[in-house]
Amino acid sequence: MNQQTIGDFYARRARDLFREGYNCSQAVVAAFAEPLGIEFETALLLGSSFGGGMGRLRESCGAVNGMLIVAGLKHGYIDPDDYEAKREHYVLVQKLVKQFKEKYGTIQCRTLLGGNASDSPIPTPRTLEFYAKRPCEKIIGECAKIVADELFAEEF
Repeated sequence: MNQQTIGDFYARRARDLFREGYNCSQAVVAAFAEPLGIEFETALLLGSSFGGGMGRLRESCGAVNGMLIVAGLKHGYIDPDDYEAKREHYVLVQKLVKQFKEKYGTIQCRTLLGGNASDSPIPTPRTLEFYAKRPCEKIIGECAKIVADELFAEEF
């Protein structure tokens, strides 16, 4: 599988999960459950708090948060005194976010949704109209593609 195909595969997988009703973060994290070696349900739990810009607060984009959860699971650090590992991880995080911001200009959910999205904790029903008017599906695919291309391309 070439790099373009890998990115496209994971982008499609993440978008499909979103269409099944999972939130933005869950869709990105769960798309990578198998190559990360974690249970699908664990991936869903890891991403569950970050949908809607962190619990529908419309702050940091859930798909971006999902992308960073995947980065942490793949290349995170565990030793609090290993400053080089922290630095390397933060370089990776900044690289991933920079790629996203170059395309979308921001990582704030509210701005990505056009500035008028509700921050009510009540989830919006998933209807055809919901999917048609939201940029989320495209954004989720982009986050999955960035992660696949940057973190998993050499494995396939």
